[in-house]
Amino acid sequence: MSTSLNTRIAAAVRTAIATALIGIAGTAGIGGVAVSLAGPAVAAPAPQVENTTMYGDPIAAAKYWHAQHYDDCALMAVADIVGQLTGHLPTEQEIIEVAENTPSKTHPGSIYIKPDSPSDATDGMGTSPEDELVLLAHYGITGVSTDTESADQSSIETGMEALKKYLADGHKIIAGVNAETIWDSADGQRAKPDHALVVTGVDTKNGIVHLNDSGTPDGRDEQVSIATFVKAWKTGGFRMIVTEQTSK
Repeated sequence: MSTSLNTRIAAAVRTAIATALIGIAGTAGIGGVAVSLAGPAVAAPAPQVENTTMYGDPIAAAKYWHAQHYDDCALMAVADIVGQLTGHLPTEQEIIEVAENTPSKTHPGSIYIKPDSPSDATDGMGTSPEDELVLLAHYGITGVSTDTESADQSSIETGMEALKKYLADGHKIIAGVNAETIWDSADGQRAKPDHALVVTGVDTKNGIVHLNDSGTPDGRDEQVSIATFVKAWKTGGFRMIVTEQTSK
């Protein structure tokens, strides 16, 4: 899995470099001077560097957002990803039923137990990244989980530069963050990750991260500063799930 992701990224980089070199070689001779049979040599134009400022496609992803009504942000993030990659967005009740009938990989019992009412909390264990991967697999989607602690061993990079590369290549991302930091909430703690959401884009020109965040009514294409997102994401060691499938 990790080899596949990194191979794809490395191949894309190699292709871009090769394309640039071919373009330069086609217009310039040794020493950066173009050779023209029709006249004197002229200086080759400087190679054009793509000025990418938006990584990902938040506009396309926005239609797969749905607000959560239970303590099930991770389930809703999975549903969002399923919608983006398959075109079918599971309802909240549909994905809850799947989670209730699927054994957890990290604790006894099922991945999720629906509370009696939306205001009731679950057992407090939340949904682990490993179980998010199980739910994605139910819909035929494979992925990997990575963070700063595991990145060296798994070779799946994390952090903002890696996030931008994954988004640019069409991979879908679930990030574990501190919700209170994202929402700038006066209540609650800001030291630990307690929320899962989908990262749909990074706009480096405007310094904005685009999110599909089921935990707030304004979560469709929610936009926060890169600094705010990094602060919230860092609490979980830059934990994220990267899908192997892409939208390309």
